[in-house]
Amino acid sequence: MSSLFLADGEETGDRYAVSLWWVEPRSPGPGPHHHDENEELFYVIEGVMTFLVGERHVDAPTGTFLRVPAGVTHDFENRTDERAGLLNVFVPGGFEPMMPKIQEWFRKQDS
Repeated sequence: MSSLFLADGEETGDRYAVSLWWVEPRSPGPGPHHHDENEELFYVIEGVMTFLVGERHVDAPTGTFLRVPAGVTHDFENRTDERAGLLNVFVPGGFEPMMPKIQEWFRKQDS
């Protein structure tokens, strides 16, 4: 999995953060989690992603827009044999400080 921040908290005054994520075939996501004070918006730009939203799994093909309200447990993964891409908007901002923990989690999954 790789990610690129297109707009971070410093640029937006922590109002929002925008990032682009590429998820390799048959790759898990970050694991079920929630954000107490942040809403997340996802737009699938390539492939098919599977999202967990609350207790429901949703297969989301290219062009799908998905909103996850604050406090709702969610996750995403690529269950297909093709790479998938998604655009993420995190509102309000402040996502970037979490990246070291996220990177460490993915390193552990790869080992």
